[in-house]
Amino acid sequence: MKLIRDIQEEIIRLKKEKDICILAHCYQSDDIMEVADFTGDSFGLAKKAAQSGHKNVIMCGVRFMAETVKILAPEKRVYLPRGEAGCPMAEQLDIDMLRQLKEMYEGYTVVCYINTTAELKTLCDVCVTSSSAVKIIRQIDNDKILFIPDCNLGDYVSKQIPEKQFKFIQGGCPTHARLTVNDVKNAKAAHPGALLLTHPECRPEVVAMSDFVGSTTEIMDFAANSPEKAFIIGTESSICSHLGMSHPDKLFFPITKDCVCHNMKVTNLVDVLHCVQGVDGEEIDLDSDTISKAKVCIDEMLRMGG
Repeated sequence: MKLIRDIQEEIIRLKKEKDICILAHCYQSDDIMEVADFTGDSFGLAKKAAQSGHKNVIMCGVRFMAETVKILAPEKRVYLPRGEAGCPMAEQLDIDMLRQLKEMYEGYTVVCYINTTAELKTLCDVCVTSSSAVKIIRQIDNDKILFIPDCNLGDYVSKQIPEKQFKFIQGGCPTHARLTVNDVKNAKAAHPGALLLTHPECRPEVVAMSDFVGSTTEIMDFAANSPEKAFIIGTESSICSHLGMSHPDKLFFPITKDCVCHNMKVTNLVDVLHCVQGVDGEEIDLDSDTISKAKVCIDEMLRMGG
């Protein structure tokens, strides 16, 4: 049996030989993060890939993330190591449903979370990330906002901007929505004094109990820079592992052992090896019309400082 390090060294050799940039979302495992050229949140990774000089990109994440790379860098060949790695939140709406919602809420500015498919983005006015949503929506001239697809993130944003009228759909991240008030109470009882850091995709009642709310990267930065030594992490459990490896002098506890994104976990190190070898993986193929129309809402986000 090959050692993990042997597989990693072969991946590193092949990516250099084949001009491949490897992106790893921070919900991926440590062994994948170690062979990546860039790690972080989905949109940050897409921007890094677009700015890189590599002709080929492998996204170790889920489909909408790879699509975003293709939208920002259509000249590159973009691959998912496992084609079935999807995002339940991104797939909760389809194009016909969004058309109906736009008819129902005529006159509303359609704001989509980055966690949406390329197809849905073609019908949206502006895209946002969890870290940029409040800043961008504050700048929108229209006071009526149709926010898709995460109603929990939408609720968090709406509380920061009470002067605007929001409409949501009942959608969101199953992994974050799984966390409950009882989970928080149990975690705080087990780890008294630990700060609770949560993602705004969590339920509003969980967010309300938090010491800090932010994107995955913001959570990691807060924990790294805080003088405190113990934290309860209210996002995908792999973040506890990454933070623990980077800051062994601190303690990191998941709210529950069940806060796991199975779509993120479907990709393993051998899948990445097979993808760089060219024997497996799926190339992301978007037509030029989808790319140009989906890029409009992303460009608007960038224009507004996202």
